[in-house]
Amino acid sequence: MNNMRHQLQHILNPLHIYCRLQQAGLTEALARRLCKAYERSVYRRILA
Repeated sequence: MNNMRHQLQHILNPLHIYCRLQQAGLTEALARRLCKAYERSVYRRILA
């Protein structure tokens, strides 16, 4: 169970998502903006 939590934390990490968005072709600025919004609205609530 602890390993699953670690994997989810890695996959859902805003920096990880930022890198995947850039790999998908988004500009740096747009990927950064989306990740900031994601971190504020989703990521912090998941880990709280």
